Amino acid sequence: MKKILVIEDIATIRLNISRALTFEGFAVQGAEDGYAGVEIARSWQPHLIICDIMMPRLDGYQTLAELRRAPSTADIAFIFLTAKGERGDLRLGMELGADDYI
Repeated sequence: MKKILVIEDIATIRLNISRALTFEGFAVQGAEDGYAGVEIARSWQPHLIICDIMMPRLDGYQTLAELRRAPSTADIAFIFLTAKGERGDLRLGMELGADDYI
């Protein structure tokens, strides 16, 4: 079973995404911020991470940078799911190594 980690600080959004993915047959874990997401990614080794950008403590960009630095998490597919839609936001996410930006 494919594993997906959803990193989102708004609980209702995180839960809705997680439920939809679970319904489609994925194993899903959620994290309330980047710090928790990095820890879960290191221990659980998901196949895909879906991550918000605007979060407290460790934002999505910092989360991606931290994951790309560690060999054990560097190759995990990573998608930003965010309301930040400016060209510069997209460019920064892709430069940091995101696989996609929604």
